[in-house]
Amino acid sequence: MTEQTDAFVLQPQTGSRFRREFGRGARSMVAAKWPILALMILLVVLVVAIFGPVIAPMDPNRQNIILRLAAPMADGPNGQIFLMGSDALGRDAFSRLLYGARVSLLVGVSAILVGGTLGVSAGLVSGYFGGWIDDVLMRLGDIQLAFPFILLAIMFLVVLGPGLFNLIVVLGIGQWVTYARIVRAQTLSLREKEFVEAARAMGDSTASIIFRTILPNIIAPLTVIASFNVASVILAEAALSFLGLGVPAEVPTWGSMLAQSRDQLIANKWWLAIFPGLAIVFTVLSFNIMGDWLRDFLDPRLKERS
Repeated sequence: MTEQTDAFVLQPQTGSRFRREFGRGARSMVAAKWPILALMILLVVLVVAIFGPVIAPMDPNRQNIILRLAAPMADGPNGQIFLMGSDALGRDAFSRLLYGARVSLLVGVSAILVGGTLGVSAGLVSGYFGGWIDDVLMRLGDIQLAFPFILLAIMFLVVLGPGLFNLIVVLGIGQWVTYARIVRAQTLSLREKEFVEAARAMGDSTASIIFRTILPNIIAPLTVIASFNVASVILAEAALSFLGLGVPAEVPTWGSMLAQSRDQLIANKWWLAIFPGLAIVFTVLSFNIMGDWLRDFLDPRLKERS
């Protein structure tokens, strides 16, 4: 009876705490106002990235030279409409924009997973063990930071060749230093705490202490860094695609759409640059706004833990 009563009491406390934290987050968003708009934009981008092939009215790679450079809302083939006009090859700009959202979001999230995994692992090992391991890992990070990231990415992609996998790996490796430094600093401050000493005294293994005791206590700052880094990776992917070093040319991306619009700006075909440009700006800005809100929202708890 005692065990059943304890279980019965603990369950509503957990649910109550979740509702309390959710309510605090909702009130914080409403008070800040901008995070609500940013969240709505990111949800739209997510829906578009997932259901782009269903939403797109036309094949993004279908060419129609007769209807090239059509203005927005112009008549398209088979009674369809070019909602955002057509490009120099007669391809529907709206359909290409929808497909481009999938590439940008996929590259942004996947690169952060790659860089985050490498950086968190390196930071935990460096901060917990210290010594020569810490020196080697941090000096490697310093060497990478000494070179402009975009130049390193261009160099590796020229050697490896364009492709979605290569792009994700290169952009992911470029992000590991940020995570490693943040995690190292947090691990250095946590490894001497009482709860870590208690875990050692109870005979927990080193891996258990690192991944089950220390890591859960540094998740909060990682979510903030991840939000900012997704924005920077999406911007880097657009820049590399603009230079022709991203995914293959037949894959629609926002950066490649901007590159293809360069020759048409002089002819006042503004829609070819405006729509993908706005998509990049609003997406990157929304991730940065969410990062700012997360930092302010989580900061009180970070102060309490320190």
